[in-house]
Amino acid sequence: MEYRRIKDQDKEGDAVHDDVESLRAKSRSGSPSTMVPLGGSTGDRSKWKLKSIVTLTLTVLTSSQAILIVWSKRAGKYEYSVTTANFLVEALKCALSLAALARVWRNEGVTDDNRLSTTWDEVIVYPIPAALYLIKNLLQYYIFAYVDAPGYQILKNLNIISTGVLYRIILKKKLSEIQWAAFVLLSAGCTTAQLNSNSDRVLQTPFQGWLMAIVMALLSGFAGVYTEAIIKKRPSRNINVQNFWLYVFGMAFNAIAILVQDFDAVMNEGFFHGYSLITVLMILNHALSGIAVSMVMKYADNIVKVYSTSVAMLLTAVVSVFLFGFHLSLAFFLGSTVVSVSVYLHSIGKLQR
Repeated sequence: MEYRRIKDQDKEGDAVHDDVESLRAKSRSGSPSTMVPLGGSTGDRSKWKLKSIVTLTLTVLTSSQAILIVWSKRAGKYEYSVTTANFLVEALKCALSLAALARVWRNEGVTDDNRLSTTWDEVIVYPIPAALYLIKNLLQYYIFAYVDAPGYQILKNLNIISTGVLYRIILKKKLSEIQWAAFVLLSAGCTTAQLNSNSDRVLQTPFQGWLMAIVMALLSGFAGVYTEAIIKKRPSRNINVQNFWLYVFGMAFNAIAILVQDFDAVMNEGFFHGYSLITVLMILNHALSGIAVSMVMKYADNIVKVYSTSVAMLLTAVVSVFLFGFHLSLAFFLGSTVVSVSVYLHSIGKLQR
C-alpha cells in the first residue's frame, strides 16, 4: 500500500510538471490567449486596414473619374474615340493583372489557384459581366451631354436600389429593414440634390439624362453583383486570374465596338486621334478604378463599393466648384446630407443583420 501511494504521488508530480511545461511552451510560442490585443486579432486588424485602404483609394479614383471625362471634352464633344479609350482601359487592366500575377508566381510559385490555365466552365461566366460593363462604360461618356460632373456622381447612386435587390436575389443575402430604409433614403437624397430652383424645370437633369442614369444603374448593379458572385464562388482562386479573364473578354467586346462604331475614324485618322494628356490620365484613372473595384469585391462587398462611390459625390462637387464653376446650392447640400445619413444607417443595418 505504501508503495502504491508513493507511485500515485509520483504520477501527480509528473502531471503537475507536464502542466507547467505546457504553460511555458504556450508562453514561448505566443498563444492566442496571451498575444491577441484587446482590439481584435492581428489578422482582423490587417484585413480591416486593407479594406479601408482599398475603399479610400476607390473613393478618390471615382471622384476624379467624372471630372477627367468632362475635362477631356473639347468644345463640348470628344475629339477622341471613346471605344478606343475603353479598349485601352481593359488592356491596361489586363496588363496590371498579369504584372501582379508575375509577382505572385515569383514569391509563391505556380499553383492550381493562381495559374492562368482554366476550364471552359470557369471561363464561360465572364462574358456576361464583360458585356454589361461595356454598355455601361460607353453610356457614361454620352450622359455628360445632359449632366455635369457632380450631377453624374449623384445619379450614379441610383444603383443603390438595383444593387440591393440583386444582392438579395443573386447572392441570397438577407438585408435588414434598416438597410432597405437606407437605400430608399439615399435615393431620396439623390433626387433632392437634383432639385432646380432657378428654372421652370423641377429637376436640373432632363428626362434623357435620368433615363440613361437608370439604365446605367441597372447595368452596374447587375454586373457588380454578378461579378462578386463569380469571384466569391471560388474564394481560394487568385483574384488576378479572375480579373485577367474578365478583362480579356472586355477587350474582345470593346474591339467589336470599335469595328461597329469607329472603324472609319480609326482607319482614316489613327487609333490615337484626338488624344491629350487629360485623355491619358482618364484612361489610367479608369484602369486603376477597375482594379480597386475588384479588390473591394474580394475583400469587402459590392455595397461597400456603392457607398464609396456615394462619398465621391461630395469630393467631385467641391473640385467642380474650382474647375468648372459649379454652384453648390442648398438642395445639393441637403441631398448630400441625406446621403451621409443613409451611409450611417447602412452601417448600423449590417451590424443588426
